[in-house]
Amino acid sequence: MAIREPEPDESERIREVVDSSMTTSFTLSPGQIDGITDEQFADETVAEKIDDEDTLLYVAETGEDIEGETITGFVEGHLEDDWGEVNWLFVDPEHRGQGIGTELYETVTESLRDHGAEHVCVTVLEANTEGHQFVEQFGLEHNGDRRIEVAEESLVKYVYADTDVDVELPTESRADEGDEEDAKAEEFPETEETDGHLTATSDDGKTVYIAREEDESGTAAPFFVTYEDEEYDEQYGFYCANCGSLDVSMNNMERLECGDCGNDHAERSGESYDDSYL
Repeated sequence: MAIREPEPDESERIREVVDSSMTTSFTLSPGQIDGITDEQFADETVAEKIDDEDTLLYVAETGEDIEGETITGFVEGHLEDDWGEVNWLFVDPEHRGQGIGTELYETVTESLRDHGAEHVCVTVLEANTEGHQFVEQFGLEHNGDRRIEVAEESLVKYVYADTDVDVELPTESRADEGDEEDAKAEEFPETEETDGHLTATSDDGKTVYIAREEDESGTAAPFFVTYEDEEYDEQYGFYCANCGSLDVSMNNMERLECGDCGNDHAERSGESYDDSYL
């Protein structure tokens, strides 16, 4: 296995790796996956990233293909002020279990620091069912969220950083102070503060209390447990942070789905994590 920088004419193979990895490991629809690959990994986009001095791209190459060497993994990093961010990391499912993900991660983080990054963080799509545990293997912890727009889809990325980081994350430093209220409203739509508690109102006029610390993953945004009382004793149901709806159902497999926007939840657990991703 070799780790190297990609060439512009290799964008098609990179896109194939991204597509197969997301199809296997992400709780996204085929349309959402196509939108991300078309927008983020089109030929011209990859070429622009290669030319951007603040963006670092690496591919993993193995000699297992019958026609010779082939790209089996891809990682993207970006420099932003004092921070280096690992934005995307993919490993072809057919080539997992060879340490490709670890090699790519260590290569890009070391390179980001060599290029002047004092701190490194990793962003992982909420819908990436395996990526969160992969990142946590390196001692990073969930330290913030970032909502991104990709192919006209509003998606949430978790931001992971070292546990001892005591400086602003890039997510925080990029937000204008005047936009704080708008950002808060976007994070919890259709809510208000009631006596220091985050609340929402049901269709029949009932006030329910949202437990910000009790969240479940969603493909578009998290779900939060709601209660009938401010002591959080009597559970009411769930709140969808994508659209602000309380019309959230749970099936017998404990899968959540919002009846208004279609945001749904796939359980992430230690049992679902495949160590071969490393």
